[in-house]
Amino acid sequence: MTEPKKKLIEVALPLEKVNYESAREKSIRHGHPSTLHLWWARRPLAACRAVLFAQLVDDPSAHPEIFRTEMEQEKERERLFGIIEDLVKWENVNNETVLAKARAEILKSAGPNPPPVLDPFCGGGSIPLEAQRLGLEAHASDLNPVAVLITKALIEIPPKFAGLPPVRPDGQNNTLTGEYQGAQGLAEDIRYYGKWMRDEAQKRIGYLYPKVRLPEEQGGGEATVIAWLWARTVASPNPACEGAHVPLVRSFALSTRSGRKAWVEPTIDRQTNTYRFEVRTGDGIPPDGTVNRRGGRCLLSDVPIPFEYIRAEGKAGRMGARLMAIVAEGPRGRVYVSPDHGQETTASCARPNDAPDTDLPEQALGFRVQLYGMNKHQDLFTARQSTALTAFSDLVLEAREQVLADAKAARMASDGKGLEDGGRGAEAYADAVATYLALAVDRAADAWSSLASWRVSVEATRNTFARQALPMVWDYAEANPFSDSCGNWVGACIDWIWKVVTALRASPNGWVAQVDATQLTARDAITSTDPPYYDNIGYADLSDFFYVWLRRPLAEVFPLLFSTLLVPKKEELVATPYRFGGNSNIARDFFEHGLGEAFRRIREVQCSGYPMTVYYAFKQAEATSDEDDRPGSAVAVSTGWETMLEGLIKAGFTITGTWPMRTERSTRPVASGANALASSIVLVCRPRLPAASPTTRRDFLNSLKRGLPEALRRLQQGNIAPVDLAQASIGPGMAIFSRYSKVIEADGTAMRVRTALALINQVLDEYFTEQEGDYDPDTRWAVAWFEQFGTGEGPFGQAETLSKAKNTSVQGLDQDGILVAREGKVRLLKPEEMKQDWDPATGGRVTVWEAVQQLVRAHQSGGDQAAGEMTKRLGGLADSARDLAYRLYSICERKGWASEGYGYNALVASWSDIARMSEPQHNLARQDRPLI
Repeated sequence: MTEPKKKLIEVALPLEKVNYESAREKSIRHGHPSTLHLWWARRPLAACRAVLFAQLVDDPSAHPEIFRTEMEQEKERERLFGIIEDLVKWENVNNETVLAKARAEILKSAGPNPPPVLDPFCGGGSIPLEAQRLGLEAHASDLNPVAVLITKALIEIPPKFAGLPPVRPDGQNNTLTGEYQGAQGLAEDIRYYGKWMRDEAQKRIGYLYPKVRLPEEQGGGEATVIAWLWARTVASPNPACEGAHVPLVRSFALSTRSGRKAWVEPTIDRQTNTYRFEVRTGDGIPPDGTVNRRGGRCLLSDVPIPFEYIRAEGKAGRMGARLMAIVAEGPRGRVYVSPDHGQETTASCARPNDAPDTDLPEQALGFRVQLYGMNKHQDLFTARQSTALTAFSDLVLEAREQVLADAKAARMASDGKGLEDGGRGAEAYADAVATYLALAVDRAADAWSSLASWRVSVEATRNTFARQALPMVWDYAEANPFSDSCGNWVGACIDWIWKVVTALRASPNGWVAQVDATQLTARDAITSTDPPYYDNIGYADLSDFFYVWLRRPLAEVFPLLFSTLLVPKKEELVATPYRFGGNSNIARDFFEHGLGEAFRRIREVQCSGYPMTVYYAFKQAEATSDEDDRPGSAVAVSTGWETMLEGLIKAGFTITGTWPMRTERSTRPVASGANALASSIVLVCRPRLPAASPTTRRDFLNSLKRGLPEALRRLQQGNIAPVDLAQASIGPGMAIFSRYSKVIEADGTAMRVRTALALINQVLDEYFTEQEGDYDPDTRWAVAWFEQFGTGEGPFGQAETLSKAKNTSVQGLDQDGILVAREGKVRLLKPEEMKQDWDPATGGRVTVWEAVQQLVRAHQSGGDQAAGEMTKRLGGLADSARDLAYRLYSICERKGWASEGYGYNALVASWSDIARMSEPQHNLARQDRPLI
């Protein structure tokens, strides 16, 4: 059997540049495909583009007849790196010169007819979209109808109508001139009919959104409302306040921006047990909120309001709402107005027309609202919000009829077939425009629920899904669909969508189907996919939020896709015990079997000669392996990683390369102030060779000890965040494990993946311990003390004994400003307690411990620039400090010291930017070998 040619992704990648562009991409908004429709845990386009290119293009070592020496091969890799580095830039997504160069390289390796790309878990559509951008035929599937529709809108619908002009009546809102490229004509119609919907909706429900009268000191007259800010209320549990409904408010602040501070001031009348809200501005301090994580308090009497009481009131249907403030469009920006009775009365007049009467799940990952009596999807919206959403949903159908009439008037051919029937005529075109308008309604649902909040730092609304959950929101923001500001129909919904469609390439053709990954029908495809993450995200339950609004206008357009009342749940690959009567073992078996079957089917359809790539991001320290008494088994391992890897290996795959892709921003809500995962690991896999041999546990462990440290050094050199290092080490460790047909335990049984993961973690701990041998005595003492006491106090005698063992002294450590020794107690100084004016050039002997603490202090107080300046002064010691940050973070994570570990994780995660600050001409270091 001829060994297949090695692909670039199995040998080298300009990883730092790919990671930089992937993280940067998350801050790009208008025109980015992710803004078409929300999807959770979407892969960055830059990473997908780079991985696909490197998955198809031969590594120079595969052509020794052309590149005879290692030097020639390395030179050719540098040329390919240059293509990738241009390719991953967001500014080049539609740069024909850059794309043509990449496509030519792919054709050079794959021939004139490269195999299609398949993503059987397409989700938000990033992978098939980037395959299409690279000129490849894209095939995608998913069980989730919302995911299928999003991907259809990205890769399947635009090519059907590429190059066509808009059908809207001529001379209206035509922002393009000359020939229409790609899907620009379709985008123009989305924009035009979206504005038509706004005008029609305003005629029908505009009376529910009255203007507000401004006080004289704010200019007087009337102003358009941007948002109404409400507080949920419950009856006070204090008998002395009988009949009074009191507000549950997280924060009374309205704006914290310099020079624009505003807040709500409650004024209480204790004689009548009443209160009113008044808006205040200036330099005052807002009062404390009335609800926090411990519970609420009565605004009138200060009596505690336990969550048990609040939940009981909510379930009994007795939770209300009170208007706190109104945000309006003033002559010079935002204006905050105190509430008035007329505005509340108008809101209460709303009567929704047949809002979706579907049930929320009794239990679901990240759902909390059911605890407070919200049991149906319509409970997530105020009556006015439901009225608006039903009105706009109904207008999608009316817009479709208008598009069809205008298309026929524009002499577009009519074949009588809709989109689902494969049509390309007027009927299918009307379906297409309606599809994007329905996606705009979903954007509106995300912006217009009673779980949306007000962001005081930027004076704007925050959408419902700031993360993949539906938590309770106490004080919420109700946006005005007809304003010209945040959350409005045109600016926040239609504009985002037509800008995405305008930028889509609309070629070549793409195919998307609602198919179980175990039932794939494609053949000879290159697979790149991002499978479900065990029990991390409940996609089906979450996407019901959108499905109920999509189904209303699109059930006739896509009858098969929207044939069920809610998103199908039974076959969804997720290991959530509540789906299986609370039995976690059955849930795990279901997930493992399903994923294993999917990988087996993928192996059958995978094009020979090409590797498969799998993205996976799942924090490893989730469970403890204590099911056997073998050494190394009682180490934290992840059930999510275990089941995914078990499925891969049982399906006959071996891992030939692993790459940590930094795919998330550290500022995203789930990561802010926390040690959250920021990387995905891309596993490069090929079918295991039939000649693969077995090995023993001892030989496997020896192979790990030989191979894993070098891979870990490369990971650290790539500045992977410490929080990601444990999961990143899985890849090279399992690459060693999976190259054998099996690893045989001492009792003759085959080693389980769970045991292998525990051994990988054991070698990881040994690696960090061995690194300490290179540190100075003071640092070795500090690490040992930190591992036992953290930054808490310990007995002086114990510190003195440890100092003798490490060849240092407590007195010297105290004088050097590393610790404080007082009254028989010793305590390490925290980073923020280190000397502010510390300079390694004048501070005498400099230890690695001091260096890392000073770097953390500088980074926390002055950001990347301050840490960069400190790095420059530290010189060669800076890299040792970075390596120590990994060790200290691993200690914090094992001990559960999340707050102490945050500074070390943040320092390393920002190391590339810090390095740029320290060296203006700093070149991005390339990590050009796979981590195996």
